[in-house]
Amino acid sequence: MKMNLKVKIITAVVMLLIFIGAAVILNRPDPEDVLSSAQRRMFAVARVTGIISDNAAPDSWTEGRRIGEQKLEVTLLTGKHKGAVLETVNYVNAYYNVDAKLGTRLIVRLDYDDTGGLYVVSIPNYDRSSILVIALLAFAILMIAVGGKRGARALFGLLFTLLNLWYILIPLVLKGVSPVIASILIAAYTSAGALLMLTGFTRKTLCAFLGCVGGVIAAGIFAWLITILTPINGFNMSEAEELVIRASDSPLKISGLLISGILLSSLGALMDTSMSIVSALHEVYEQNPSISGKQIFRSGMNIGRDAMGTMANTLILAFVGSAFNLLILFQIYQYPMIQILNSDMIVIEILQGIAGSVGIIATTPLVSALCAAIFKVKRVEN
Repeated sequence: MKMNLKVKIITAVVMLLIFIGAAVILNRPDPEDVLSSAQRRMFAVARVTGIISDNAAPDSWTEGRRIGEQKLEVTLLTGKHKGAVLETVNYVNAYYNVDAKLGTRLIVRLDYDDTGGLYVVSIPNYDRSSILVIALLAFAILMIAVGGKRGARALFGLLFTLLNLWYILIPLVLKGVSPVIASILIAAYTSAGALLMLTGFTRKTLCAFLGCVGGVIAAGIFAWLITILTPINGFNMSEAEELVIRASDSPLKISGLLISGILLSSLGALMDTSMSIVSALHEVYEQNPSISGKQIFRSGMNIGRDAMGTMANTLILAFVGSAFNLLILFQIYQYPMIQILNSDMIVIEILQGIAGSVGIIATTPLVSALCAAIFKVKRVEN
């Protein structure tokens, strides 16, 4: 037990050092870089301390949302101008509906006029940070309360994955590395880190890791084949135009972003499927060490078939949910099915769900075969 704990600590330290080193190198600022327009903008948190006038009123077509104009007095709570009291006009419409009341915390964009005076350019959003922090804390507390030490390790694994996506994967892609290759490498690295933090270096971890990476590669190959046959790629995504405009002077490869997104979105489900099958098979083996490799494989396939159905539903419904508003519009305008099934957005959503499900289908026999081989090899060594 002590040796296993020692291995976990050493693994965590090594993974952390690799992450820190890669993040520092990839995110090191270039002395020749100039601040972007977004970086030059000033934002601050402000509280509404006075409502000077308010002609906004509920509107029937917006289901009661108020539309109109408010003149507000706001006090800045953050930034170098903290404490400043400013007056501004808040335009409330159906889509940017920041309806302010006394005490409401807002995000304000600031700028200077020609005389150097500070003023509020716009009010883009409510300040939601405190609520999000509370929600994240509640999630963490529930994970630890229900999952105990495993829940805590799972949280660290999730945090490790998210940090790698933001500080390593995205910088790699922006530097011109193939999004597909970078996603596979990061998927392998983060899944290894998450699984090692969860269970340590064991046969279970090895089988789950190899099965997860194999499933990611299978999903990537399937998605790549479909994107060639359809044809469809990252330029068909809704954000492609903005990426082309904003990243025209960078080596970013937009065509591979679609497959990269598919791999990342299916990673969690593949990791869960792999670990679920491996855990069940390991328990079967522990209870009956004389079980044959063929029986282990057959048991893994039986367990995996149940996981395949639920996980495939999870992936496909998740992608359908993200396109739900678009599906409603298709119904409203009564688009013919031939147009719906061939639209870029629907093809992308279907491809995402199916590719992830193919990864899960490929993971089941792969993990089962790995468990049958690795568990039995270990037994012979004993």
